[in-house]
Amino acid sequence: MMHALSPDIVVCAASGAASQRARDVAAVLGLPSTNDWRQSSAQLALVIDVERASLQRIGPNPPGPVAIDFAAPAMEHRRKGGQNELLGRAVGVKQGRYPSVFDATAGLGRDGFVLADSGCQVTLCERSPVLAWLLQQAVELGAISGIDHVREASNRISVVNGDARDQLIVPGMVVYLDPMFPERRSQAAVKKDLALLQVLHGHTPEDESEAEALLTWALSQQTPRVVIKRPLKAPVLSGLKPAYQLKGKAVRFDVHVLGDLE
Repeated sequence: MMHALSPDIVVCAASGAASQRARDVAAVLGLPSTNDWRQSSAQLALVIDVERASLQRIGPNPPGPVAIDFAAPAMEHRRKGGQNELLGRAVGVKQGRYPSVFDATAGLGRDGFVLADSGCQVTLCERSPVLAWLLQQAVELGAISGIDHVREASNRISVVNGDARDQLIVPGMVVYLDPMFPERRSQAAVKKDLALLQVLHGHTPEDESEAEALLTWALSQQTPRVVIKRPLKAPVLSGLKPAYQLKGKAVRFDVHVLGDLE
């Protein structure tokens, strides 16, 4: 059930010191390489540095690069946010109980990392090969981070590349869905990240057919609950009423309860 993901992507070294690594990454991902992404006719560039990497939109006045870094200041700031508690409660975290979670729409891995940081074992499933590679790199760097909680959380994360609907999840895992939807906030950085994901997935957030198909798949799994992240005022996905909802200021979590958590 794999869907064609065919944005034009080139690999480029950020410096001469990263040239060999860039060639190796291009070979692994089966992507063409270039010496200067600014002159490329591709849609995206995977810019490889000596240890890190980022994705860059190509075109007139492109926004800045998007990287996945679990130790970044933005992630440290988010760690203190109230939405994290809602997300944890939605998947069933409470004192002494930390469910294993299958994040079927991993994206940039931020919610998945938050869940791992809360104590859950998390599988990040991402259908874009490039994004899955970046997630794996972030996990490996996080596992050797000098920040204790980043290192501990990264060691609870595994990455799977493929369409979630082609996966058979381990019975008992909670399924988490975060379908793309029209962004509610106005920060340029948020819009930049969402736009990049749309290019990678060839998906417009107004079309919820993909999300509905994912929900159908999730509800067919041997899972005790399916959790869906939704805009606060959006209708329930597929018209299916959840067992309950947890609401924040801008988003809510719809929880479909199918069994008991261990």
